[in-house]
Amino acid sequence: MSAAPWLVVPAAGQGRRMGADRPKQYLPINGRPVLAHTLERLHAALPEARLCLCLDPDDTWFDPAWVPFTDWRRVPGGTERADSVANALVAIESEADGDDLVLVHDVARPCVSVADLRRLLRVLVDDPVGGLLAAPVADTMKRDDGAGRVALTEPRAGLWHAFTPQGFRYGVLARALRDAAAAGVTVTDEASAVEALGHSPRLVPGRRDNLKITHPEDLALAGMILAAQASEQNETAPSGVAER
Repeated sequence: MSAAPWLVVPAAGQGRRMGADRPKQYLPINGRPVLAHTLERLHAALPEARLCLCLDPDDTWFDPAWVPFTDWRRVPGGTERADSVANALVAIESEADGDDLVLVHDVARPCVSVADLRRLLRVLVDDPVGGLLAAPVADTMKRDDGAGRVALTEPRAGLWHAFTPQGFRYGVLARALRDAAAAGVTVTDEASAVEALGHSPRLVPGRRDNLKITHPEDLALAGMILAAQASEQNETAPSGVAER
C-alpha cells in the first residue's frame, strides 16, 4: 500500500430534506460552511491524504479556498453517493494500486474526531479488506408495521450504527461498486457493497457524536458538538498548546 491513503468525499448532494436555499454542505455552522469544517477536520488527521472531492458539475457554491489539502482534485459527482465514489475511483485508476487504502467520508459529517480518524487509519493500514467507524446501538430498536405502529422490538445485541469514514482497498472497493451497479443493487454505503462480495469489514469503534447532518435541527446540534469537542481538546492539551 502507498504511504498516503486516498480520501474520497462525496459532496454532490442537493440536501432537499433541509428545505434550504442551497445544498446542505454549504449551509453555515459558526459562520463557515459544513464542507469547510469537514475538510478541515479530515486534514487535521490526514494531511498527506490524496483528496478526491466529488462535486456537482453545475455547483456554483464551491470555493477552492475551503480545501486545505495540497494534493486534491475535483471529480464530477453522480446522482447517488455510490455513483460519486465510482467516478472518483475511475479518476484515480491510472495512479492507484489495487491494495491502496481508499477512505470515503460523508461531507455532512463535520464532527468526526481527529482521534477516531487516526485510529481508523492505524487499524486498517494492514487489514486486507478494510472497515468502518461505527458504534454499538444503545437505543431500543422498534420495527414498524407499515402503518405507524410497532410491529416488534428488535434485539439490539450485535447491532451497530455505521459511520464514516469507511475504508477499503482500491481493488476490493472498485469491484464491489461495479458488481452492485451491474446487478442494479442500491448501495447505501461502501461496506454493504463490500459485504456483497463475501467480505466482512472491520468494525472500528468511534465516538457517537460523529453526527450526519440530515435535518435542519442537525445544524445547531453540530455547532454544539464542535464547540464541546474544542473545549474538550483545550482541557486535555498540554498547557498553552491547544489541539486542532
